[in-house]
Formats: sequence, C-alpha cells, structure tokens
Amino acid sequence: MPQSLVKNYVHIVCSTKYRQPFIYPPYESELHAYLAAVCADLGCTPIKVGGYTDHVHVLCMLSQKVLLMKLVETIKSHSSKWYKTKDESLSNFYWQDGYAAFSVSPGAVDKVIAYIENQHIHHQKTEYQTEFRKFMWQYKVEYDERYVMD
Repeated sequence: MPQSLVKNYVHIVCSTKYRQPFIYPPYESELHAYLAAVCADLGCTPIKVGGYTDHVHVLCMLSQKVLLMKLVETIKSHSSKWYKTKDESLSNFYWQDGYAAFSVSPGAVDKVIAYIENQHIHHQKTEYQTEFRKFMWQYKVEYDERYVMD
C-alpha cells in the first residue's frame, strides 16, 4: 500500500499535582482552549477538551507523526508555563508527573464527548480518584496505587 492511513482517537487525562483545585472557573475555558490549540499545533485534531478543578480530559485525533508521550509532554509543559501567567495565585500550579491515555473506538466518540462535557455535574457525585480507578478497571490497566495520586 503506497499510503499510510491512520485514525486514532485518544482520550488523555491529566491531573494537577496532588490534585490541587487550581483550575479556577475564570480561567477554565481559556485553559481548555489553550490545550486544544497545543493539540492542533502538533497536528492532533482536538475534538473535546474539558475537566474539573483538579484535572482535564482531552479527546483528540493522534497524528501519525506525533508520539503520544510527546503530545502529552508538550500539552503539559506549554500549558503549565502559560497558565501560571494568568494570575499570581497560580504560581504553584503544576501538572502531576504521569497521565492516563486510552484509545477510543469511533463508535464511542460521542459518548466520550458527552462525558467530558458533563464533568462538573459528574464530579458533584464522583471524586476524581474514584473516576480514575474506574478507568483503570474498564481498560484493564495495571497500576501501582502508591504512585497514582501524587
């Protein structure tokens, strides 16, 4: 085949360091737009970005030219530097060292979009740690509890 055909949807979850509630309402939508722009700059078409006070969800198309690790590293490093400039109270903002990423089948994209759109409602009932463990169970990801919530 003389061409490379790739269509990989990826759902990325990044938490703030120690799950500190640093994603303040006045800056939340701007942060989400910034994360989407970083994805787009890397050729990873953003589909939906959202989250809550202590984490974000990014659903995008992973470019065939970008490693997932590089995408997440760039999202986190660029957004962290930018976000700290928004307000003095954000000077101690950091992302958690790790991240989670899951492949999404084309038939499940709308469900993931709806899930990301409803983060504020969802987290009135479910805390982030419970949500994260559910993802680990659902995707059968083995993890070490000691390092998951740093």
